[in-house]
Amino acid sequence: MERTLNTKAATDNKVDVLLVGAGIMSATLATLLAQLDPRLHILMVECQADVATESSDGWNNAGTGHAGYCELNYTPQAADGSININRALAINAGFEISLQLWSSLVEQGLLPAPKSFINATPHESFVWGEKDVAFLKARHALLSRHHLFADMQYSEDASTIAQWMPLIMQQRPANQPVAATRVAYGTDVDFGALTRHLVSGLQKHPNFTLLCGHQVQALQQGSGHRWKVTVQDARTGRRQIIDAGFVFLGAGGGALPLLQKSGIPESRGYGGFPVSGQWLVCRNREVIRQHGAKVYGNAPLGAPPMSVPHLDTRYINGQPALLFGPYAGFSTRFLKHGSYLDLLKSIKTGNVKSMLGVARHNFDLTRYLIGQVLQSHEARMQVLRRFYPQARSEDWELAVAGQRVQIIKQCGRQGGKLEFGTEIVSSADGTLAALLGASPGASTSVQAMLDVLQRCFADRMATAEWQGRLKTLIPSYGESLVDDAELLKKVRQRTLAALGLGVYCPE
Repeated sequence: MERTLNTKAATDNKVDVLLVGAGIMSATLATLLAQLDPRLHILMVECQADVATESSDGWNNAGTGHAGYCELNYTPQAADGSININRALAINAGFEISLQLWSSLVEQGLLPAPKSFINATPHESFVWGEKDVAFLKARHALLSRHHLFADMQYSEDASTIAQWMPLIMQQRPANQPVAATRVAYGTDVDFGALTRHLVSGLQKHPNFTLLCGHQVQALQQGSGHRWKVTVQDARTGRRQIIDAGFVFLGAGGGALPLLQKSGIPESRGYGGFPVSGQWLVCRNREVIRQHGAKVYGNAPLGAPPMSVPHLDTRYINGQPALLFGPYAGFSTRFLKHGSYLDLLKSIKTGNVKSMLGVARHNFDLTRYLIGQVLQSHEARMQVLRRFYPQARSEDWELAVAGQRVQIIKQCGRQGGKLEFGTEIVSSADGTLAALLGASPGASTSVQAMLDVLQRCFADRMATAEWQGRLKTLIPSYGESLVDDAELLKKVRQRTLAALGLGVYCPE
């Protein structure tokens, strides 16, 4: 997939846009920029031998198609019993924006058949016990009153739930209180496949260049607010300096060290807390055939949000798979293929206070993560059997998922605060931006990259030309899907049809 830099797209090593990392974020930003202005010279640099091998890879994603339908951690319950649905609304609207862009690219022939990267997969939540049943019922009542979630079904009937999720209801105690919700047009997205499709499309542009197997060694802002970025070929050791007008750091866990190297004042105080993941992967094709949904439960007390347990149907490289987890883990690496020194090297004068503050106030979390790593196979199977009572140990094996670096920020007297989410950090002059954090990540990649464009290309985003092109690509652009029910209806009917995901029939 690689082309050398000595092309029309990067004459004299000078480019308009340099994207570091070849995952879904960089691919999305490059696609938007190429659609908005095909004349831009865009260079994408990836340290691995191919694109989408880290967080975007299908086996490394902690969750796919996040839309707020089934992820209970997006609707937290306060001590007084109240439930906040604002984050679920925002994530759902964000995912709808992603669906709109993908639909436009499919309709233009710039993405292949939708089933190559997205498949209809019901999103379901399942809980047991009186307390959790009461929570799910209240959650459904709140969400279903909003037009974004109007199609969500709720049931406490065991026979109905068994039709939705047969494996989970097999030989479950008849007297156990259970409840479930379901949205039939939920999705599974293979972000590895989608990223590869997007990059393949970009490579047809004469002004786009991809360099795989190249590592960014240094970056420094020079005259005219342009960046001098030193890039090294991992195979030959040859170095070259790229002159870039705008730099985007979309390298997953690798974005934080690069942001620190940039030296921009806005990077001060940021740190990272690495959390790894593990899956139980089913190897019994008959069991895989019996389950066709993403079923989420409640996270154990003290577990990080990325560890919300789910029995998860995936379509990876076109093949159905069944995963359970993710089981959390701890590693000092910032990338799955990174160095064990990544965490130590990330501690700087500007963030040591926030890092120490998080370490002091999150000891229980660290102990939990280490305990997860040390679990036996049978202990992990016992967790699975709470979801799927008849699970057999011999049908499942452990697989290592991707690495996530959660955000650490400065926070008053506490020193530092650990945040589970995504955040864009950009320079005051708009010439550099970085995406930090994890969930919901890839599912709301289009909204995240629109935010980057708004921050860093504000003047051009205000032009009639870019506004018009964005409205063509994303019909709801500039309007609120959270506030406008009729707009949501039009958008959802179109995207479900264009992507082959079902029919939207709101009551």
